[in-house]
Amino acid sequence: MIKNILFLSTALFVCLSIKTVVKKLEESKYIRVNADGSLKYLPDAKGNTIPDFSHVGYHQGDKAIPAVTVVKTVSANESGDSGQLLQNAIDEVSQMPLKDGFRGAILLKKGTYKIAGTLHINKSGIVLRGEGENATKLIATGKGQRSLVVFGGDGALSAIKGTRVQVADQFVPVGTFSLTLTDASKFKVGDNIVVYRPGTDQWIKDLKMDQIEARDGTKQWQAKEYNLEFERRIIKIEGHKITLDNPIVMEMEQKYGGAEVYKASFEGRINEVGIENIYLESEYANDTDEDHGWVGVEYSKVQDGWAKNITTKYFGYAAVSIKATSKQITVKDSKCLDAKSVITGGRRYSFNNDGQLNLFMNLESTDARHDYVTGSKTLGPNVFTQCKAIRTHADIGPHHRWAAGTLYDNIQTDGEINVQDRGNWGSGHGWAGVTQVLWNCKVKRAAVQSPWANGQNYSFGTQGDKYDGRFKGRPDGVWENQNQTGIKPASLYLAQLQDRQKRN
Repeated sequence: MIKNILFLSTALFVCLSIKTVVKKLEESKYIRVNADGSLKYLPDAKGNTIPDFSHVGYHQGDKAIPAVTVVKTVSANESGDSGQLLQNAIDEVSQMPLKDGFRGAILLKKGTYKIAGTLHINKSGIVLRGEGENATKLIATGKGQRSLVVFGGDGALSAIKGTRVQVADQFVPVGTFSLTLTDASKFKVGDNIVVYRPGTDQWIKDLKMDQIEARDGTKQWQAKEYNLEFERRIIKIEGHKITLDNPIVMEMEQKYGGAEVYKASFEGRINEVGIENIYLESEYANDTDEDHGWVGVEYSKVQDGWAKNITTKYFGYAAVSIKATSKQITVKDSKCLDAKSVITGGRRYSFNNDGQLNLFMNLESTDARHDYVTGSKTLGPNVFTQCKAIRTHADIGPHHRWAAGTLYDNIQTDGEINVQDRGNWGSGHGWAGVTQVLWNCKVKRAAVQSPWANGQNYSFGTQGDKYDGRFKGRPDGVWENQNQTGIKPASLYLAQLQDRQKRN
């Protein structure tokens, strides 16, 4: 009888203890799931909402990646270099006419293709397709830091003269799709535009980025270097109010110069290009070798492209690197494994994004430094979702100098995700980003801070330790349901995409 009483007392004590430790899942102050599965966005006191990140990737998620018809088949030169063989095939297909946006796919049959240089795809509508990562293998042989495959256009983003108009709104909140102009008569539905947000001395002063603690090479931020160009398309006009295809992802205030809109073109970009079902590997001399293949696949001046079902191994920098001149690229179902380089700055950025409206989905990275990362002034929305990082040597997140509008959704890492003031790291990284959203991520630890002015960063349902980051005393970001499971939606990106598709 006494034993039974002691057992019941102990069990009751344990149950009461658990009740005092376990936190209740809180209802979000920013986003909720309605009974029908649609999403409700709740504005903060300034009118900002969590942006809709679903309009990213290949054709902004409105089209599936197509199965492009094979027009050229190539077999490996097993006894020597296959670089010229493959480049000749690319050049041949480049001369074919476009049909429904495509010239065709080049099928690389099972085998090992040794490549001493770089493969260049400079025309639209070309796809490189292998027969699988265990079948078609591209090997970057010999020495020389280089990208193995480059999709590259030419030209530059250019303003169309005489179309620049001021935004009339005194304050443009994060999450809105609409802007009121002083005069919308110069625009029509379908126009490609830039929403231009100038850098100003007052903005930099309020961010305290003119007082970064100096060391050798530190550069204080200069206003003229922070003129930001967000690419958008007009989908509706009502009077002087225009509706955009993608939301605003940072506050735009008159006190910081407001915003402008102008028509823009980028004539030299190529589009409808991709690489799929291929294994890429770099030769290397030793674990710290720096003179070998550096990037697996690079996108420069590309719109609407993809990489899927690729695996890269031993490259020093990245599996995929998207330049600032590229947008609407989908990278999915791929791996970056076992980088070879010195473990220090400027290396091992497994999936690197400097462009706009790009989607990175279902990826894996090992032995990297910055597995899923954005660079200086990377303008969103951009999304990393359903990604894993193993044996990471640094952190995931915005790397430096004000990335705007990135979603890190269901990222799992044995390291850190940080959104913070990086101070004088590099040549003065400073505030790494704004409107950076962590959703349902698993980490060793995370620092999510908000800048001194001009916006917030968010952590929803992050599992792992919260810490101060590089500096104590920085404004805390928005944190909800840390170390809680069961937050809804499970994936913010997928819920936003499904919600949009239902409405359309």
